[in-house]
Amino acid sequence: MQNRMVLGILSLCLGVLVFSLQDPLVKAVSGLYPVTEVMAIRAIVALPILIVIVRADVGLKALLSKRSGLLTLRAFIQFSSYTSYYLAIAALPLADAVALYFMAPLCIMVLAGPYLGERVSWQTLATVLIGLLGVLVMLRPGAGLFDWAALLSLGSAFLYGFSQLMARKIGDTESSTVMAFYQNGAYLTGAVFVAGLFRLAGIEHAVHPSLEFLVRPWIWPAFPDLLKMAACGFVASAGMILLSQAYRLAPANRVATFEYTGIIWSPLWGFLFFAEVPHSTTVLGAALIIGAGLLAFRTERRRAAPPLLVPTGDTA
Repeated sequence: MQNRMVLGILSLCLGVLVFSLQDPLVKAVSGLYPVTEVMAIRAIVALPILIVIVRADVGLKALLSKRSGLLTLRAFIQFSSYTSYYLAIAALPLADAVALYFMAPLCIMVLAGPYLGERVSWQTLATVLIGLLGVLVMLRPGAGLFDWAALLSLGSAFLYGFSQLMARKIGDTESSTVMAFYQNGAYLTGAVFVAGLFRLAGIEHAVHPSLEFLVRPWIWPAFPDLLKMAACGFVASAGMILLSQAYRLAPANRVATFEYTGIIWSPLWGFLFFAEVPHSTTVLGAALIIGAGLLAFRTERRRAAPPLLVPTGDTA
């Protein structure tokens, strides 16, 4: 059990690092191409990689799962989550989008009770209020600086959290590689479907950067941009497997906090590639959100620890 916990934590930390590499790649092309094109190219590149990995791991027959309905539902929830997140980073600094997205571990801890039957203490639920305070600090209501794209990042966090709880629930019979394959299929079919809807509706332009990133028509990408989108495919295939594996191996409310390791990477990429310097309110809000998550994790770990044996003085 302990080994599974350690492997779950390591898988999650590595998965967060790998996935963070997508953020600067997607943001770099968000001003010229639609998000659906980026996701479709990413999925096409990842497809043969995932087929090889699934075949080596559990065999291709495992894709014909009796729980294909749940796998498909989870995959499209993930598609909705990541589409929302990508739309958010088109309009927000990376540090802001990621900090808001870090409500996901708190969502996981709260939802683990009603969805998985994992006991969640009232202290843990109280820490969610601290996290919400952090969100308010970041959004700065009334300051005239609010961008509704922040709600996309928050919505993405909720959807992501629920999808990872589903991974925990079906992980007793489904491998992380099979889950990743279904996710990739949802990204490809979902992207093509959404792009087709906007094409049929004749919607090609919008004022807000997030909406423009959504409705912009597909064009053939320049070779450097194509390489960036293709790189997302390699990153995604590795990241999806690592994150699915993490929630397969360990209880959701024990490993979710390690999602916060992402705070190390995205602000760094934002500074290095886009010269973005986080606002003081971003730093303070992120600190409150992360502190709430760490406090919740500590509370859950204490509650789950076995009681200490107290010597009674009796002898055998």
